[in-house]
Amino acid sequence: MTTEPPQQGGSGPRPLDRRSPLPLWAQLSADLRRRMEAGAFTAQFPAEHRLTAEYEVSRHTVREALRSLRADGLVIAERGRASRLDTRPLQQPLGSLYSLFRELEGQGVEQRSEVLRLERTADATVAGHLELVADAPLVVLERLRLADGEPLAHDTAYLPAEFAEPLLEADFGHTSLYAELSGRCGVKVTGGRERIQPFLPDIRQAWLLGLADREPAFAIERLGHSGARPVEWRETVVRGDRFAFVAEWSDNSRAVALAPRAACPSS
Repeated sequence: MTTEPPQQGGSGPRPLDRRSPLPLWAQLSADLRRRMEAGAFTAQFPAEHRLTAEYEVSRHTVREALRSLRADGLVIAERGRASRLDTRPLQQPLGSLYSLFRELEGQGVEQRSEVLRLERTADATVAGHLELVADAPLVVLERLRLADGEPLAHDTAYLPAEFAEPLLEADFGHTSLYAELSGRCGVKVTGGRERIQPFLPDIRQAWLLGLADREPAFAIERLGHSGARPVEWRETVVRGDRFAFVAEWSDNSRAVALAPRAACPSS
């Protein structure tokens, strides 16, 4: 089987310069960006084996180039499927009570979940967050959240079993935890707080989310309240190449309070 020779212009591939000090993967990444801007790949992004043949490079070189494109949010890596262009970034407002299910559906994105765990459990650390005794029974819901069929987030929520037991009968394939919590348990989450920080997923999380080794993501810890009572502790890992957090501010926004600087010891 013969491969068509690289094209010098338009949206076709250009030869890589093996005498250049620039690594082959970086040259390949740059040429793929050029081709995207020229309108290539709108129907389908080429598979790894096709790129290795077109550019006459190793699969390792192709994967490094694709990793760079994913890091910049240009390409989506789908577990068990070919990569494709990322044409619709997802945004989440900060400083508001939100349901990921409702936010995705509101942006026209099909939301679906693979339930990995739904059972009774106990966890002393989580119980502490929820102001419960260490051995208090909990309900845990662990899901892989999918947006248009692509992995977006790994989400684990814990709730006190004393009121969350009915959730064990729910089908969380295509529904909101907060909707089920309100409808089945009569508990409404009214507020809370979140902490968001960069994060390197572990091997299992990276595999679930379709991330390359040591590709960063966002880690979100959420403590949800119903009135003054803590009712939900949630740990979420969100793909950084598919998600953006957005905040609104004004000239009367409250300033961030910085921790006082430690005093220098006297000599």
